[in-house]
Amino acid sequence: MEIAGLVKTSLIDFPGKITTVIFTQGCNFRCGFCHNPDLVPIKKGKISEGEVLTFLSGRRNKIEGVVITGGEPVIQKDLVSFLEKIKKMGFLIKLDTNGSKVKTLKELIDKKLVDYVAMDVKGPLEKYPEIAKCLNTKSVQESIKLLKNSKIDHEFRTTVLPRLHQMDDFNKIGKLLQGAKLYTIQNFRPDVTLNLEFSSEKSFSPKELAAIAKIMRKNVKKIVIHSNIG
Repeated sequence: MEIAGLVKTSLIDFPGKITTVIFTQGCNFRCGFCHNPDLVPIKKGKISEGEVLTFLSGRRNKIEGVVITGGEPVIQKDLVSFLEKIKKMGFLIKLDTNGSKVKTLKELIDKKLVDYVAMDVKGPLEKYPEIAKCLNTKSVQESIKLLKNSKIDHEFRTTVLPRLHQMDDFNKIGKLLQGAKLYTIQNFRPDVTLNLEFSSEKSFSPKELAAIAKIMRKNVKKIVIHSNIG
């Protein structure tokens, strides 16, 4: 495992749970608006797996779960064995993923190594080459289907910004996620970005975010908006 860092205690990253958040190093997407640009390069992590497991062993009575985020955790070759070790400690596990490795995601679900999955949906599938520099969206589509048909808690979420998303895109995303239980709209934040061109981009207004939510409610049961304004 290539681990870049951790947050010892979080109350906001796993719904209803007190957690420790682990950040993995490296991502296979290249989203210009990425808010964690230091985690994108695929390189050696700063913290050893052993250090993290030792830390977690002393947190059993202080936290309920562990969040694995990134970067993109599913590109880590040791992810399955790492989560097995965390599970043996008795923690719940939430995974943040872009859905690009459906086989790994399925293995984690089948082995009951994840209790909650938050999957990023970058936009309509045809826009993935533009938004994420991802040319093959088959695994993304299969991951969406896998999660919708699974029994584990999950959500889909999109970071939205006018440069990349038009209102009609959300009709397409809605059809892709039709029947999903929860969709989170994350408004773009321009303060830190992978591509510096995005640092001066505009965000959607509260009125525009509400309009996006209205479109998504046609296909998704519950909508959450993170406005990131002010």
